[in-house]
Amino acid sequence: MAFARSSRDAGRAELPTAIKILVAGGFGAGKTTMVGSVSETRPLRTEETLTDRGMGVDDVSGVETKGTTTVAMDFGRISLGADYVLYLFGTPGQERFWFVWDELALGAMGAVVIADTRRLADCFPSVDYFERRGTPFVVAVNCFDGAPTYELGEIRLALGLGDAIPVVLCDARVRQSSKDVLITLVQHAMETRVASSTVAH
Repeated sequence: MAFARSSRDAGRAELPTAIKILVAGGFGAGKTTMVGSVSETRPLRTEETLTDRGMGVDDVSGVETKGTTTVAMDFGRISLGADYVLYLFGTPGQERFWFVWDELALGAMGAVVIADTRRLADCFPSVDYFERRGTPFVVAVNCFDGAPTYELGEIRLALGLGDAIPVVLCDARVRQSSKDVLITLVQHAMETRVASSTVAH
């Protein structure tokens, strides 16, 4: 049902639509980096220094130089034009913190799953999680210096993704690259919602 704008509201600027987005992926894939690079405000981070207590628990193969880890979430904010404000929630990547995901996923419009070709299997849990929940997501392949390179079709095949799920390259350190990923996700989530609505009717 459509509602006419009252005379009191006439001329008042429309508030942008708030959208909750999750940024997920394996340990060290670039989640904190993406949220930080694209956020218009100083990002909230819950990083702690890796200690000897994580030895034998956290798999750091391929990311041995990483000295910190997210233990709850990262949070950032970015506007897409005057229409949308995205609130970004970066999830912890290690298995021992996965219990946080259900709380963070509540009300999310969609998710970015960051893939690291050095540890591609690490993004399987994120892909499985969002597929089970029916949450629209895109896979963003973070291009680390010196990391193995593959065609996007090869990555799609390796992750068992359908053709409808966008797979894109990105550099999580670069604001515009991360922003492009978010735009792709919002477009994909909206198209998915429209398709679902059409089928339901």
